[in-house]
Amino acid sequence: MLAVVPPPVTVRVPAKVNLHLAVDDLREDGYHELVTVFQALSLTDEVTVAVTDDPGLEIYGEGEGSVPTDATNLAWRAVEALAAHVGRTEEPKVRVVLRKGIPVAGGMAGGSADAAATLVGLASLWNLEITRDELAEIAAGLGSDVPFALYGGTALGTGRGEQLVPVLSRHTFHWVLAFDQRGLSTPKVFGELDRLRAEGNPPRIGAHTPVVEALASGDPRQLALLLGNDLQAAAVSLRPGLRRTLRAGVNAGALAGTVSGSGPTCAFLCEDAQTAVEVAAELSGAGVCRTVRVAHGPVPGARVVGGDDAPRAAPPRVHA
Repeated sequence: MLAVVPPPVTVRVPAKVNLHLAVDDLREDGYHELVTVFQALSLTDEVTVAVTDDPGLEIYGEGEGSVPTDATNLAWRAVEALAAHVGRTEEPKVRVVLRKGIPVAGGMAGGSADAAATLVGLASLWNLEITRDELAEIAAGLGSDVPFALYGGTALGTGRGEQLVPVLSRHTFHWVLAFDQRGLSTPKVFGELDRLRAEGNPPRIGAHTPVVEALASGDPRQLALLLGNDLQAAAVSLRPGLRRTLRAGVNAGALAGTVSGSGPTCAFLCEDAQTAVEVAAELSGAGVCRTVRVAHGPVPGARVVGGDDAPRAAPPRVHA
């Protein structure tokens, strides 16, 4: 009797921007304690998982030809982690296809997004009885940003960023994203921050509470005054041209600009959708970045495209 092969499953997953990223000093375990406010944006990757006799990984779009397609790729590590969690001891006979719109090594958690999408896709493909909270536990073992990519929305992240509490966001916020010519290594950026702090005392951003209050108010002008990232000084130190990019975005009409995460992507908050289009057009001709994208947020986390998404959980309490 022939086995029924389930159809492929495609998952759409968002990029993230850090509205607030406070980095504490290095911990004994080699990580930094973080307090961050994430927002998921409409810039997405799509990940398709399918049963196959030819397992492996394919990548198209951003990073094509430069991102590894072997077992070191975070998406494939997600395959192995979920298989181990549910007791599948044989090699997973799946093919994972990444169609990437999120820049690689761009500070927008593209690799983490792909891992989260792979977990959601496989849970559906394998018809697993597993909650999104269970998937988040697996996700936390893969990387600090993977749990947020599962949930999306807007959230306060602590620890390494993997401990999440949803944050109330009353407004659709409009962004322009400027991709740099090449990526930045996250460990190198953290290392540069440690070096800068050892040599002096670069300014640290304030508390996250005003950011949460601005999100609850829904006022982009109030939020713009509060965008902050302790890693920005380190990213700019390693990539001085980012100063010009940040200045160009604000000169083009954005309310404010910030380096997202460890960079080098620069994210510009705009008053409304029309202003975002105008800022993007001007930035595109300014010669300060490789590519410009318009996005909005918050949006949901990893979701099956065109079908029910089984691994769900009731949202935790809202942080106001």
